[in-house]
Amino acid sequence: MRAIDPALAAHLAGDATTLCHGWRLVRRDGIVLGFTDHDRDLNFVATRFLAASGFSASSSEEETGLPASTSDVAGGFSSAAIAEADLLAGLYDGARVEVYLVNWATPSQHLLLKVQEIGEVTRQAGQFQAELRSFAARLAEPQGRIYNRRCDAVLGDARCGVDLNLPQYRAEGRVASVDDATGLTLSGISGFAAGFFDRGRLAFLDGANAGLSVDIDSHAIVDAATQVILWLPLARLPDVGDRVALTAGCDKGFATCRAKFANPANFRGFPHMPGADFAYTYADGSSLHDGSPLFP
Repeated sequence: MRAIDPALAAHLAGDATTLCHGWRLVRRDGIVLGFTDHDRDLNFVATRFLAASGFSASSSEEETGLPASTSDVAGGFSSAAIAEADLLAGLYDGARVEVYLVNWATPSQHLLLKVQEIGEVTRQAGQFQAELRSFAARLAEPQGRIYNRRCDAVLGDARCGVDLNLPQYRAEGRVASVDDATGLTLSGISGFAAGFFDRGRLAFLDGANAGLSVDIDSHAIVDAATQVILWLPLARLPDVGDRVALTAGCDKGFATCRAKFANPANFRGFPHMPGADFAYTYADGSSLHDGSPLFP
């Protein structure tokens, strides 16, 4: 049962109340931000809750049990609060949000209503809207493994076992030119065939994007220069000369695991499992149906 501070309970039982909401946001990198829908800043739980931050909340319903309830908060980008570039960089993905009911006249009288996490975030014309999900929503996420021809491990993790710090899987260079928000031309990288870094990662080692790591869509060699196309556009374009590191990618196929990484013993897929196409075939005299492996 939720315990309510006696002073706050007395205030709630009064004829008139001075109540507002506060949101205490804890990012995954440990940064703590506070916001309130009151018209002046508030201080409690060792956090300053900023007013005039443009935050507003939608209505929400509470149910008993373990419902995967959601609500929304909306606001504007502010250099003193939430920067659009930080949102694009994923710094708020999965952030913890504590929702408080607070007596703005006496902020020490406050009540933690619920704890949620940030889900889907949408942006439009300098505004954002963030979905707040209850932790019960995690119960709806797929768990365990599935039978699939391709590997379900993440390249370089404990289940995969490949050491991506080895020089044959990693290269460092510099930004030679910025073609657009998704295309970069790099210098100082050699010895890797075109396509080696397809589905890999690009990390910025310095500059405005230092610490940011993004997914690579494709990797090509053009006039002895390395060109990479990113899956998603960059919020902040890098400067020419910024240092970057490329890490090899994997298409999750058994042939790639064996030929590119010499790691077939740790392959986490099921390459011999017949697919839907095989299930609908029939013996026609030309195909082989002798029980031999489907994959050499």
